[in-house]
Amino acid sequence: MRSSSVRIARTEYIPNTLHYDTTRTDVKMELLFPLLIVALLVPMFLNVRKQKRALADTQALQDSLKIGDEVVTTAGLYARVVLVEDDTVDLEIADGVVTTWSRAVVREVLPADTDDEFSAPDDLSGIGESSPSLEKRAPEAPADETVEQTARRLDKE
Repeated sequence: MRSSSVRIARTEYIPNTLHYDTTRTDVKMELLFPLLIVALLVPMFLNVRKQKRALADTQALQDSLKIGDEVVTTAGLYARVVLVEDDTVDLEIADGVVTTWSRAVVREVLPADTDDEFSAPDDLSGIGESSPSLEKRAPEAPADETVEQTARRLDKE
């Protein structure tokens, strides 16, 4: 047998430049995943602590209610405490009008020195006849005008 003169070309290995080193990528991913978990859990943990503190403050406020306290409910109602029971509180919302509410609706206790009632200033000299008014006033009639003269004057207007 004769050997064939076919020559087999020798190929050289050319490394693929698009091929990434998977060992380095795996190491980066292994470090990124725990870091991502920590980045998500830390704010959630801090938020839970903040909510627990706010709930404890609200519970302490509701437990410290006493008769005569001025309070604001979660509905925005301003009232005075007249009776405190285990789960409920009676609030006076107007003179002689008492309603029963759950203690949980009390949002805040107003300071004792607040005066919500309107008090007129002592000096009313700045307020006079020239102040604007929405009321429609009839023109003032002269003091010596008769009934017939008044009727004629009003008919003209």
